[in-house]
Amino acid sequence: MNRIIGPEATKTATTSTTNSGLEVKWLTVDEESAGQRLDNFLIRHLKGVPKTHVYLIIRSGEVRVNKGRASADTRIETGDVVRLPPVRISDKVAEKAARPAPGREFPLLLEDDALMAIDKPAGVAVHGGSGVSFGVIEQLRQARPLAKLLELVHRLDRETSGILLVAKKRSALKHVQDQFRERETGKTYLALVQGQWPEKLKVIDSALHKFLLPDGERRVRVTSNEDPDGMRSITLVKVAERLEACTLLEVTIKTGRTHQIRVHLASQGHPIAGDDKYGDFEWNKALQKQGLKRMFLHAWRLQFTHPATGKRIELKSNLPPELQLYVNHVKSKSTPPSV
Repeated sequence: MNRIIGPEATKTATTSTTNSGLEVKWLTVDEESAGQRLDNFLIRHLKGVPKTHVYLIIRSGEVRVNKGRASADTRIETGDVVRLPPVRISDKVAEKAARPAPGREFPLLLEDDALMAIDKPAGVAVHGGSGVSFGVIEQLRQARPLAKLLELVHRLDRETSGILLVAKKRSALKHVQDQFRERETGKTYLALVQGQWPEKLKVIDSALHKFLLPDGERRVRVTSNEDPDGMRSITLVKVAERLEACTLLEVTIKTGRTHQIRVHLASQGHPIAGDDKYGDFEWNKALQKQGLKRMFLHAWRLQFTHPATGKRIELKSNLPPELQLYVNHVKSKSTPPSV
């Protein structure tokens, strides 16, 4: 059996009935939603509808903005009227939507009226999708039902730990995302890589190209800067500490491409420890036996201008205990015994 689902309750919604007897609804965009992409706006309002179907109804023209067709990346503005068609979903999907993500709070590095900065643990996705039912943002929304808005400012890979920014106001979201887009932020990671990193190799400026494996899984590879399908990607590398058979690096990204650090470092012959997509798989097996059970990539430092105060903010997240323990383990192996 299928069910009909429409937008969540809102004072700005109006309805009409189609020839099939199903309700079409219109939503008037308020100030808090202004500047949002159309696809994200719909995902928030069509609870439980798969993202693939959201994109389908956009492409088909069933979704309209001010009576005109619009694309998924259209930015909606205050006062825009969005037409939402009725969407059929299965009972199974409806039941899943009725069981929201378990509420969860995360360690805070900063919180005020505009922003939250959390210390994300490894192994937790930042949002649901691609086989993951829910992530950080869904759990935060469930834990804070009275929050008017909680939106991810940027993303981290599921396997990466560290600083993650969440906006509590639409104006703050746009302000900080503009800083990311204009490369006005400083995002520095700590990464442990195989071998001894060359001291002179401080800049990697290599385009990246996304592609899909036969099973549909996403991958990224280095390509030439002349490749029309490549995205220019810049990574700055500084040696933080040289250890036995590996190097701890401070890695600052000037562009925020998918898997950028992982692919750039691996392309130089120095893959990240524990990387199950681009790493040295035999080395990873040895690392697991030594106690490293995850990828050694941590979002360590973030610098940005606060959207409300205009002050320059610098946040730092210490290495998680499991990564620090492994560093200590490597150091103990390389320390000569006392006589």
